[in-house]
Amino acid sequence: MKKRIDIPLLIAVICLTLFGLVMIYSASSVWSEYKFHDAFHYVKQQALFLLVGFFLLRIMMKMDYQLLYQKANVILFLCFLLLVLVLIPGIGSVRNGSRSWFGIGSFGIQPSEFAKLGLIIFTSKYLSLSNQFLKSYRKGVFPILGIAIFFFGLIMLQPDLGTGVVLMMSIVALLFVAGVKMKFFYGAGLIGVLGVIVLILIAPYRMDRITSFLNPWKDPLGTGFQMIQSLYAIGPGGLFGMGFLNSRQKHFYLPEPQTDFIFSIISEEFGFLGVIIVCGLFAFILYRGIHIALHANNTFSKYLAFGFVFQLIFQALLNLMVVVGLIPVTGVTLPFLSYGGSSLLVSMVSIGVILNISKNN
Repeated sequence: MKKRIDIPLLIAVICLTLFGLVMIYSASSVWSEYKFHDAFHYVKQQALFLLVGFFLLRIMMKMDYQLLYQKANVILFLCFLLLVLVLIPGIGSVRNGSRSWFGIGSFGIQPSEFAKLGLIIFTSKYLSLSNQFLKSYRKGVFPILGIAIFFFGLIMLQPDLGTGVVLMMSIVALLFVAGVKMKFFYGAGLIGVLGVIVLILIAPYRMDRITSFLNPWKDPLGTGFQMIQSLYAIGPGGLFGMGFLNSRQKHFYLPEPQTDFIFSIISEEFGFLGVIIVCGLFAFILYRGIHIALHANNTFSKYLAFGFVFQLIFQALLNLMVVVGLIPVTGVTLPFLSYGGSSLLVSMVSIGVILNISKNN
């Protein structure tokens, strides 16, 4: 009998990526025309990454995912090496205040995005081998948590709090799925809150984000500007939106709307209907991902599928909560939809692995 991948999941991902390409054009055309004299500048770059992404997705679908198990340690070491190299002046480049990029011409690659993949792969292998030790914090939980915190620290040196939070929450979620006792998560949650408070206190710009989140009108032309413009975009959308290409906020009001705040433009142009469709597609990806994880034929593939799908959905939730003003600005992209090559490639690789696992269920 011929093995088949999960076709509905693949269709949902294709719909999101193609819609993302269309919305990147809509959100960036005005700014792109002004800056580069080419309304399609960002679309062409994203389209190139999308082609590479589909190529990687197909490779991950075809390859034996057990190769990831065999090379997990090597993959993690390479991710560590990239995170160190990007911090070195002259090698890593600074964009938007963070030294988190390798610049290649007009393109940029974020090693922290790939570190999320590497740590999920390594943790999945670790948990599949160490299930019997998970009742012991010292032997089972603390070693992998220590590695995750070490990677979190490297990412925070850039600094990139949003990516670091997504990484840590993904590992904590995997520990939860693996059966670690609940009292551990109570303690971890308390320590996490204290850690975030410390990170906020030692970096004044993070405190500015907190105060602008609580009251964006305190500094409407400064720290609160992006949040206010995002809400101005969402508000007029109504039920069916203002129509494709008819956004007002993309006309130099909402800064770089094609990246972290692309959902604001979707809400403005397609209204509540567009919001429901996008959120519904993400919910469907979550459902199919969990279904695949539950029916995986070994523990490594179960953890791998769950880790990748949780990471994607948690990042999406984080982005959506920022856009609608539920949490302070974190700087994470909306998977499949936001402009950004690294995020798109990592998302496509994740889906490719999940589809591969579904084929072998």
